[in-house]
Amino acid sequence: MTTPEPSHNFLPVRRLRPQAVLPVRATSGSAGLDLHACMDTPLTLEPGCRVMIPTGLAAAIPQGVAGMIYARSSLGTKYGISLSNGVGVVDSDYRGEICVGLCNFSNDPYTIQPGERVAQLVLQPILCLPVQEVETLDDTDRGQGGFGSTGRL
Repeated sequence: MTTPEPSHNFLPVRRLRPQAVLPVRATSGSAGLDLHACMDTPLTLEPGCRVMIPTGLAAAIPQGVAGMIYARSSLGTKYGISLSNGVGVVDSDYRGEICVGLCNFSNDPYTIQPGERVAQLVLQPILCLPVQEVETLDDTDRGQGGFGSTGRL
């Protein structure tokens, strides 16, 4: 099964609100497109709390591709702000607003400013295989070894 070619060589993005910032790559080597908070006023995220941040954008992710929403490393390492669901997934058939769930894992409040970069969107090919039940699986060197089974180093 192969990944279908996108119907165009760009990501169609629709601005749902005039102040929405179109996603861009910070550098030519950036894998992710920066997603910005589309809010009228700052929002303070208290320690241990979660919030859904709108981007004011919708996108037509090509079939065979998923938009993976990842945390911005600087928010996580400097301020303890990360995605509330680990990684967000924007499916190719979704056309609604892209929103970013954030959680404050620190002990300090953090204020999200309008237009602030809050996450990144990475487009990744997805292999959509049908599921088939089988009686056995092929053997591997690892076998059923789970978490930590390959050692510490």
